[in-house]
Amino acid sequence: MPTNIRILFFILLLVITACSSQPGSEDPSSESSEYLNNVGSDTMVNLALAWAEQFQASNPQSNLSISGGGSGTGIASLINGTTDIANASRKIKSEEIDNAQANGIEPNEFVVARDAIAVIVNPNNPIDILSLEQLSDIYSGKINNWQELGGDDRPIVRLSRETNSGTHVYFLEEVLRLGDKENKTLFSTDTLLLPSSEVIGTEIRHNPNAIGYDGLGYVTDDMKVIAVSATSTDPSAYIYPSPESVNDGSYPIARDLFMYTAGPPAGFVQQYMEWIFSPEAQNTVTELGFVPIISQ
Repeated sequence: MPTNIRILFFILLLVITACSSQPGSEDPSSESSEYLNNVGSDTMVNLALAWAEQFQASNPQSNLSISGGGSGTGIASLINGTTDIANASRKIKSEEIDNAQANGIEPNEFVVARDAIAVIVNPNNPIDILSLEQLSDIYSGKINNWQELGGDDRPIVRLSRETNSGTHVYFLEEVLRLGDKENKTLFSTDTLLLPSSEVIGTEIRHNPNAIGYDGLGYVTDDMKVIAVSATSTDPSAYIYPSPESVNDGSYPIARDLFMYTAGPPAGFVQQYMEWIFSPEAQNTVTELGFVPIISQ
């Protein structure tokens, strides 16, 4: 072989070798082979992120995508077939089940944790206790000044999560409407609908006239938590939210937290859901201020 041809051959060989060693040329099969999309409840998003981080640490071939947007968003994604798991801080509605079934999807429900909805005010507010009826009157606009409740002569600023939030739906049904399915009470039109727990917390900290509600896991030391009673006649019945008062049923604004899959989970989704009920995962529930559904 002539010298110049041999030189050209070796140059081509070096180019081919160099290209094959570039970072983007690995076999795709060497990348993460187990992918899961998890969408929904903003109440649950920090818990879902913590779970994903833990699970991926023990399963490095897994890739979990977690996002919020609200319970309604998660369930809509399940109905549309764009998520593997929907997180929800409320039960799926009958019309949502109908929509899912019309799309060939059978929602499968899991209770993965429990939560108390804490009623919160600014630390400078002298009010310590409220009944469910008083809360209903506040949020429906029947009570508009803290003085009507024994507080200062200040207007009440009502804070709520936006309508796509499962927490909003639960509070509407169980507090404003007092659990009565025939009750059509609505939030007062001047209620501020806020997009996240963080925004509600910021407003509570800076506004002495504000009242809000949120999952217990989002309550911090610079907020004042109100003791709540299902009745206004028994002073001893006013209870603070806690894991203990949720488990014994004494706190009146408590709920289950859900995950929904499209039919019984299989494969990687099944593996992840089984892990959710492990002591390791349920311990994270406790650490983040929620209530586990298995004993620790």
